[in-house]
Amino acid sequence: MPRVTQAHLDARRRQILDAARARFATHGFARTSMTDLVEASGLSIGAIYRYFKSKDEIVAAICEQSTQALPAELTAASVREFVGHIRTLAHAEDHARLVAQIYAEAAVSPPLADLVHRQLDDLRAEVAALLPGREPADAARIAEAFVALCHGYTQQLAVRGDVDPAPFTSALVAIIES
Repeated sequence: MPRVTQAHLDARRRQILDAARARFATHGFARTSMTDLVEASGLSIGAIYRYFKSKDEIVAAICEQSTQALPAELTAASVREFVGHIRTLAHAEDHARLVAQIYAEAAVSPPLADLVHRQLDDLRAEVAALLPGREPADAARIAEAFVALCHGYTQQLAVRGDVDPAPFTSALVAIIES
């Protein structure tokens, strides 16, 4: 019997995660069963369990894949583009609804909460690093507000469907220029 290539294994794993991401965004974690993931992915239950031991492990893998597309510098133009990117992801990939599900699950799952906490710490550190010339405490304060407002905008998109980015962009620019 021929060996399965790593590329094939990686593609199957992505297939499972893509199906789970879409299903979780539209139905939530609690209302998604492994049977639903079988149906959504087109794979067997055995194939899914080959890659992931549980639904919780799938959620963690999705969360670990998450990356922020922070701009290289924080200017009014780059912040406007960044907020536009958040809005585009919300519409094109249901990303805002998925993030809302991840946060809700993290509220009741200590291992997922730890992962989200680490990601938020890393994101705040990245934002603070984009504020050269600031005292570390000042950069940390600005980064905390910046990240909170971005996540607030994401949650608004998840609940309201679409939200004008202009007030969020203005607030973010005011935060970084303070």
